[in-house]
Amino acid sequence: MTPIIEFKNYTFKYRAQAEPTLLDINLKIYPGEKVLIVGPSGSGKSTLAHCINGLVPFSYAGESSGTLTVKDLNPTKTGIFGMSKVVGTVLQDTDGQFIGLTVGEDIAFALENDNVEQSEMFTRVDDVAKEVDVKSLLKQAPSELSGGQKQRVSMAGVMVDDVDILLFDEPLANLDPATGKRAIALIDEIQKKNNTTVIIIEHRLEDALYREADRVIVFAEGRIIADAAPDELMTMDVLEKEGIREPLYLAAMKHAGCEILKDTHPAMIERLDANPYKEKVQGWFEKVELPVRELRDHALLEIKNLDFSYDAGKPILKNINFTLYEGEMVSIVGKNGAGKTTLSNIICGFYQPGRGEILYDGEDLTKYSVKERGEKIGLVMQNPNQMISKPMIFDEVALGLRVRGAAEDEIKERVNESLKICGLYPMRNWPVSALSFGQKKRVTIASILVMNPKLIILDEPTAGQDYRHYTEIMEFLRKLNREQGITIVMITHDMHLMLEYTDRAIVIADGELLADDTPAKILTNEEIADRAYLKKTSLYDLAVKCGIGDASAFAECFIHYERETKRKESGGN
Repeated sequence: MTPIIEFKNYTFKYRAQAEPTLLDINLKIYPGEKVLIVGPSGSGKSTLAHCINGLVPFSYAGESSGTLTVKDLNPTKTGIFGMSKVVGTVLQDTDGQFIGLTVGEDIAFALENDNVEQSEMFTRVDDVAKEVDVKSLLKQAPSELSGGQKQRVSMAGVMVDDVDILLFDEPLANLDPATGKRAIALIDEIQKKNNTTVIIIEHRLEDALYREADRVIVFAEGRIIADAAPDELMTMDVLEKEGIREPLYLAAMKHAGCEILKDTHPAMIERLDANPYKEKVQGWFEKVELPVRELRDHALLEIKNLDFSYDAGKPILKNINFTLYEGEMVSIVGKNGAGKTTLSNIICGFYQPGRGEILYDGEDLTKYSVKERGEKIGLVMQNPNQMISKPMIFDEVALGLRVRGAAEDEIKERVNESLKICGLYPMRNWPVSALSFGQKKRVTIASILVMNPKLIILDEPTAGQDYRHYTEIMEFLRKLNREQGITIVMITHDMHLMLEYTDRAIVIADGELLADDTPAKILTNEEIADRAYLKKTSLYDLAVKCGIGDASAFAECFIHYERETKRKESGGN
């Protein structure tokens, strides 16, 4: 069979960089294949995608050697428009992809370019909108949507056109777990139905493997270091070596001393044959001793009977009650559009509640201005483009300190420290425009960390981050929490983060507080997970397959073991 995509000895170097981003790439992808591409940030994954869809060299100038063909076309000669007829791309940064004033117009854009009859256009837009669950949003402006809704609209915009290759750059980055599962299932369904070639670039390996892939390609430092079937890849040590997050159930099996066997289908928990692993997993579970949970009693932030509506008669939040205690790390979870981000905006003073109280250290928070609240509560927004206002990275991170009149020596020291923690110190003199979406995210986190607030709220802090940077940022936040007593609240779709780093999770569904409990209990409760569009942790499935009755306790043991392992590796006490 002739490959639909073929790289031969292909090397690419961006004009502004001294070293190549892609080095001697040899890769064949065949018609109808579904290929998953993983690797650390900066490894070359997105650049490979840009070469396939023509953004390199037309949007990203540089020099290349070797050859690349995509359906017998040379992207450097065919151009972006020509390649768009063959390759449909869903970008990581969805804001950069919208064209229309409404969702319906945006989805129809490719059809309008092709002079499709209006009656057929309406039908096709309706059909694809139903598939990705955005039919009710067709008349809304893209700017009004949540991050997850934007992601689904972007998917609809490329799926509406009949292309040979669908290319997804981190399609799960802003989706809640249940919607992410549906997205992967939808991509799989389209691939099988139309025999479309699908390429998925994703950090969330376990979630991306919810449906089978033909191959997983692992990138590191611009080179392909592994190209294997998923089951075979799980028996190798390449993921761990390159700092790519393994599936949770696989990590638990390895903690228990299991040797991962290819013929047990370890790439998907649904297909896993756990019989060879039962004895060791059960023995490990019985040995792990859980610590006594620390009780906290100083209320830092109290939310009482809070209601909020953008429009009268359409409540977004209804009777929300919870307390954040000083020194906690808490996650706020729930499906896209549940009201999580709105709640954080109310706490920070951007919106006023229709009813209820917000107390900070026992005082009414509403008497403080947005600027005054910003000195007590730091907010890292979901979309970094909405936070960044300076062209240079150092100046962006220093902005809050300069506004408050800090001395330049202090600014330099504190900014550099924050940049080091967020993995951006080597880029401190770069323009923000040169950064990827994930790198911009880290700039915004650094700009909040530099202020040393008492409470930090992070809206999707790990979206778009590889496991190494995810771990660096989260370990730093944990250090702040432990050593400085700073309270950390994370609004997240990342169930790994929820399990690993928070001892308590607040679940919001349809504007109501559905649960307030330990992450392990929530993620092993099928009813809560279904209502809030969460995803039951794969640790639950492994516990069931291994004959362990208390799946919640098994998940707690895994969390404790992981935390202790990381603490010892970092030299902690």
